[in-house]
Amino acid sequence: MKLLSILLKGGWIMLPIFLSSIIAIGVIIDRYIVIRKAKKNIPNFLVKIRTILKKGDIDGAINYCVEEKSSAANIIRQGLKKHKLGHARVKEAIENAGRQEVKKLEKGLSVLATISGVAPLLGFLGTVTGMIGAFMRIEDLQGAANPSDLAGGIWEALLTTAFGLAVGIIAFMFYNYLVSAINRLVLDMEIVSNDVIDILEEKTLEWE
Repeated sequence: MKLLSILLKGGWIMLPIFLSSIIAIGVIIDRYIVIRKAKKNIPNFLVKIRTILKKGDIDGAINYCVEEKSSAANIIRQGLKKHKLGHARVKEAIENAGRQEVKKLEKGLSVLATISGVAPLLGFLGTVTGMIGAFMRIEDLQGAANPSDLAGGIWEALLTTAFGLAVGIIAFMFYNYLVSAINRLVLDMEIVSNDVIDILEEKTLEWE
């Protein structure tokens, strides 16, 4: 209840800042779960897919990718479906699928980046409007205002800056963390993709 009363004292500008914080928390939790789940299965997936492909069982590898339902599995599945069309088409299919999966992983990050920049600005806007109100009060009192008349209005105005900066800093920190996590995941998926391409090329030479 105390938090609610503080938010109300900050004025109407606290509402969009508060809503921004809720959206940011939602994006952070969602992306964290998605990235963690995608990264967790990569080592096991690589071992399993290598074993299947070395046996020359392309259909079995495709079926395994369908069952796995991970970002790496989706990428490899698209490449394996083109294995009869040659090495170049397999590589192209994997690259296209990779771009699509990265786009899925980055879903919502632009919103988080926007919040990290906009929340502090909203806070400053609230402070400016609050200070305008404080000076208008001085004018109404014809310059006879004492410090206690202004102190309340000023600290209430500064609440928006403090809250906006807090939301912006937290959003920015998690944005950088999530971007770094996605970059590491992309590197892992590239290793899997290159390994699969090499195995397919070896098997193609054997079959020929």
